[in-house]
Amino acid sequence: MFVGDSLSVDQWQSLTCMLYAVDPQAKYISKRNGSTSFFTFPKYNTSYLVSRNVFLVDIVKMKNGTRVLELDSLSAAAQWEEMDVLVFDTWHWWFHTGRKQPWGFVQDGNSTYKDANRVTLYEKALNTWAKWVDTKVDTTKTKIFFQGVSPDHDNCTGATRPSESTQGQHPGEIVLEKVLRGMNKSVHLLNVTKLSQYRVDGHPSVYGFGGHRYVDCTHWCIAGVADTWNVLLSAILDQI
Repeated sequence: MFVGDSLSVDQWQSLTCMLYAVDPQAKYISKRNGSTSFFTFPKYNTSYLVSRNVFLVDIVKMKNGTRVLELDSLSAAAQWEEMDVLVFDTWHWWFHTGRKQPWGFVQDGNSTYKDANRVTLYEKALNTWAKWVDTKVDTTKTKIFFQGVSPDHDNCTGATRPSESTQGQHPGEIVLEKVLRGMNKSVHLLNVTKLSQYRVDGHPSVYGFGGHRYVDCTHWCIAGVADTWNVLLSAILDQI
């Protein structure tokens, strides 16, 4: 199961396409239930799921309509515990502001506030997730991965070749690696950040949803970067 934002959906779509290409005659079932999509091969008794959960921690809608980001709560985690392999991802939505910001207040323990440094909020949420893994997950049965941070680019219009340089280590990756180092359980970092930073040519750009009205330099073309992430994921799974 992939758990995260639309970048998780990118990777899940890539994986299902790659698996289908191996045996295109095999029957499959594709369905969606709420925020979770399923792709199943009955022949191989395997299912590949993606659950859209952009912050991992909860957002709760109050009676007055206000939405609260609860940094200490993971209500969806009960579903995650049933999986053989989990691949987590969160980053991009932490920096949405204005009308795109999905919360009005932040609940952090006994403190409630309007806003804070977004990298700090991201780290607090990751620590809540890490505590859940350390206390609730049997990693001898469930393999845990974190996708790393999928980078975006300020401009990708007309890019047909990878960049020759990057801007150094991504700030989100620094925080993620810090949290993972402090954990007791084994979590495998799918370190996609550096290689993806070079791939300014790998975005939908003007060919994505919205065309020239919305140049997409955040998501990835399915054939290409996300496929590479899954090749790496497969290689690690073969070794553990």
